[in-house]
Amino acid sequence: MVERMKGGSVGQPTFLAEGFPPGVKDFDFQSWIPSLRDSDWGLAFTKITFMVWLAVAIIIVFFLVTYRSPKLVPDRKQWLAESIYGFIREGVAKDVIGHEGLRFAPYLTTLFCFIAVTNIFAIIPLFQISPNSHIAFPAILGIISYVMFIYLGIKKHGAAKYFRTNLFMPGIPWPLYFLITPIEFISTFLTRPVTLAVRLFANMFAGHLMLLVFTLGGVAMLGSANVLVMGLSVFSFLMAIVMTFFEVMVIFLQAYVFAMLTASYIQGAIADEH
Repeated sequence: MVERMKGGSVGQPTFLAEGFPPGVKDFDFQSWIPSLRDSDWGLAFTKITFMVWLAVAIIIVFFLVTYRSPKLVPDRKQWLAESIYGFIREGVAKDVIGHEGLRFAPYLTTLFCFIAVTNIFAIIPLFQISPNSHIAFPAILGIISYVMFIYLGIKKHGAAKYFRTNLFMPGIPWPLYFLITPIEFISTFLTRPVTLAVRLFANMFAGHLMLLVFTLGGVAMLGSANVLVMGLSVFSFLMAIVMTFFEVMVIFLQAYVFAMLTASYIQGAIADEH
């Protein structure tokens, strides 16, 4: 159905008046509780909140079901669960942290699975956005990893030795401490949680925005009165499909990178050279 839009022209779908071009407004979700929409409590349960709780439920149920009655010769579900855990345990925990990495494998696996599942919502119809497109969720994950590696470093080496070794590198002339110590403080204790959060947020935010651009752009061109522009809509839809497959790679890569960097920070915190 086509009609003249406010401030627009004939030949464009009406919803494009507000839906195109995509922007920050596409990340602003209303409360699912109508009676609380005008209050602060209304923000407590939105589409994003639902997806986070759904992701948690999916992960818990999946591992409970697959390990409810483990078999010596695993079935497909058990094999998948063991493969995920084994991949993080061997490829991240042990390879990065070393022999002490096994005790962190459950946390790193949970972190990887949570980020992967919440990211994959970005390409699932009706959801079509990742909760990690909102900075709040990557920020909380970054803070958890940040607090963990600092706590582990202090627990193993003591607060004085841990901070002294990180801020005052041994073996360099003392005048250089005026330059190096502030750099080390910023890079180790300020930027690590920020870079963890921003890397995940920026990739998922940009991916969602790119999919919106090509999808809504294709719809806009399809509704054009110009035949050539209508033909170009095919290219736009094809690019949306290509970007969706690219987004699949980004989804799992970002989960892996986040887990890998967290393991690297833990390894640095508990390393014997401290």
